Amino acid sequence: MVAAASLALLSGSLLMAAPSQASTPAASAKTITGSHPAWATASADAGAVPAATEITGTVYLAGQDPAGLTAYATAVSDPASASYGKFLTAAQYQARFGATKAQIAAVQKWAEDAGLKVVGTTSHAITVKGTNAALTKAFGTGERQYKVSGELRHAPAKDVKVPASVSSAVLGVSGLASTGSNVAQPDSHKVTADTATAKSTKTTAAGKGDTTLPTTATCSAYWGEKTAKGAPAGYTNKDVPFDQCSLYPSQIRKAYGITATGLTGKGATVAIVDAYGSSTMEADADQYATNHGDKAFKKGQYTEYVDSSQWTNQDLCGGPDGWAPEEALDVEMAHGLAPDANVVYVGANSCTDDDLLAAITKIVDHHLADVVSNSWGEIMHTTDDADVTATEIAAYEQVFQQAAIEGIGIGFSAGDCGDSSPLAAATGANCQTDTSRAQANWPDSDPWVTSVGGTALALSDKSGKYGFETDMGTTRSSLSADGKSWTPAAASAPFYFGGGGGTSEDFAQPGYQRGVVPSTLSHTLMTGQKTSQAKRVTPDISMVGDLYTSVLVGISDGADYSEGGYGGTSVSSPEFAAVQADAIQGAHHAIGFANPAIYARSHLTTDVVDKQAQHSSTPLSSVYDAGVVNGNLIVRLIGFGQDTSLNAVHGFDDATGVGSPNATYLRSFRF
Repeated sequence: MVAAASLALLSGSLLMAAPSQASTPAASAKTITGSHPAWATASADAGAVPAATEITGTVYLAGQDPAGLTAYATAVSDPASASYGKFLTAAQYQARFGATKAQIAAVQKWAEDAGLKVVGTTSHAITVKGTNAALTKAFGTGERQYKVSGELRHAPAKDVKVPASVSSAVLGVSGLASTGSNVAQPDSHKVTADTATAKSTKTTAAGKGDTTLPTTATCSAYWGEKTAKGAPAGYTNKDVPFDQCSLYPSQIRKAYGITATGLTGKGATVAIVDAYGSSTMEADADQYATNHGDKAFKKGQYTEYVDSSQWTNQDLCGGPDGWAPEEALDVEMAHGLAPDANVVYVGANSCTDDDLLAAITKIVDHHLADVVSNSWGEIMHTTDDADVTATEIAAYEQVFQQAAIEGIGIGFSAGDCGDSSPLAAATGANCQTDTSRAQANWPDSDPWVTSVGGTALALSDKSGKYGFETDMGTTRSSLSADGKSWTPAAASAPFYFGGGGGTSEDFAQPGYQRGVVPSTLSHTLMTGQKTSQAKRVTPDISMVGDLYTSVLVGISDGADYSEGGYGGTSVSSPEFAAVQADAIQGAHHAIGFANPAIYARSHLTTDVVDKQAQHSSTPLSSVYDAGVVNGNLIVRLIGFGQDTSLNAVHGFDDATGVGSPNATYLRSFRF
C-alpha cells in the first residue's frame, strides 16, 4: 500500500472547548513525532513546494475513550472474561467510544481557522486540503520538496504539531508527505497464461530432443496419479508425479471436512476488501459455481459497494484490471467454501492506506458482515524509510478493535514472500523488492487480526479425500531446451513462492498466543536477534494457497470468460473467512475476533508439518507441464516445503501457525 506519512499517537486531556482563533501552534502544542519522514533529508532538499500547491491530508480522531476501547475489545474477545461475547451494536459503539460531535466540531474549526478546507468528515477522520501557507499555520511547518530515488516528493520540513487544545481529540495526521511507489499488492499470483488443468494423452514433443513429456497441459487429479516419465531426474533419481490439477471449491470443502459437517455458512455474511471493482463479478462467480457443480448466488445473496467515480491512483495501483483477478479469487473462494453465506464486496477507491482503511471502516461502521477477508499487504520496514508508522497502526487498530467489539472478525493474508528477506525478494515471484531485512508483514502481524498463512494441499485419491499438507514454499527450475536437464539444477533451484510469517519486531506477544507459541520463536527476531520481550508470531492458521497446488478461478471482467490456476495466501484468507462463516452457522451466534478461539482450539486443528522433512532431506517435488505455449514446451520442476527460513514443524510454527482447520475444529463451535 502507499506508505502513510509518519505519524505518532497524541495524548492529553479530553477536549472541552475549541480555540476562538487559530494561530501557529505554540511551544505547548503536541508534536506528531515522525511526521517528518526519514527520507526527507537536507541533502535531498529540492526547495519549497510552490505556494499555490494544495495538499490533502487526513486528521484521524481518537474518539472518547481510547483506553476503554482497547480494554473492552480485549474483554469481549476473551473466553475467560465475564464480558466475552457481549458484543455492541454499531450505534452502541459510537455512543460509548466514537468521536463526539463536540470533538469533531472543534477539530474542524481549528482546521478552518487556519485556512484549510474541510473536504470530508466521518466519525473516524477529517480530510483537509490547503496551500502551504495554510498548512504552516495549522501544523507549524511548511512543505518542502525532496529528490528521493530519482523522484520528486514532498513532506513537512519538520515534525508537524497540533494545538494542545485539540490534541486529545486527534489520533494522528496522514497524507502530508508523498508516499512514493510503495503500494498494497494482492497476495496472489497466476500460475501461467493458460489454465493447465486439462488432462491429455502423452505425446512426443517435436524438437525437444528425446523427451516424451506431453505437449498439451497435463496434471494429476490427485497427488501421484500420473508419473512424469521422460522428465529429467529431479531431487531424486526416481520419477516424480505431474503436478496436481488446480482445485475447485467442492474439492476443498471435502478435503477440509466442511462437507462432512453439513455447514454452509447460512445466516452469516463474509465481506471482501480489495481495490476498485470488476464489472462482471457476480456473473463470473455464478458461472464459476455452476461450472463446478455448485449453485449460483441467490437473489440478494451478493452485494457490492463500488463507486468508480471516486477511483484514484490507478496507474500507481494497477487499476481495476490489475485487481480484478484478486477480486474474483476472493469472492469465488468465499462463496465456494460457504455457499449459503451472504457475500459483500467493498472496493476501495485505490490501494493507498487511507482508501483501504476507509473500505474496512465502512464495513465495521455499518456492520455489513460478520467476518472480513483482506488479501493484500506490505512489509513494515523498507530500504527508503517508507515504513509503517505508529499512528498508521493506531488508525487501523481503532477499527480492528471496533470490529471486535461488534462481533466482527477481520483476517489478512500473510503474504507470498516467505520471510520477506532481501534474499527471498531477489528471486520470489510476489515479493516487495525494497525490503530492508527479514520481517513479518503488515497488516497481518497486527495482534487484532487473524493472519492466514498458506499450505500445499494434496488429495489422496480420485474421491478427493484429504491426503496431506505441507508448508507453502516452492522452488522452481525450467526444462532445458534439449529436454535433458533442469535449469538451474534442482539442487540449486532458488526460492520462488512461499507463505509469509515470522516473529514481529513491532508487536508484543498477545495473550492468546501464550502457552501455544514456542518461546524460541517469540523471543527470536527474524534477524536472529534475541529479545527479552515475547513478540507476536505469524501466521495464526493456514489453508491451501500454494501456487502449484493451486485453485481454479473464473474471470471475464468484460472480456471472454476463462478459468486459470491461482495461488497465494490471497486464496487462504477468503477460504478461512468462509470457514468462520460456517462456524458461525454452527454456533448460532457471532464469533467476533477469531484468534482467541483459534488458539484455544489449537489441539483440534490439523498439524501441518513439512512432509519431506519427515522422511528424507530431499524436497517433495512434482513436474508442472503447461504444454506448448507460443511454440515452446513449458515444463517446470517444483520443490515443495521450501519456505525460506520459515519451517513447518510439529505444533505451532512460523510457516503455518496452529495448522489448518478441519471438521473437528468446525464441530467444536456447536453448543
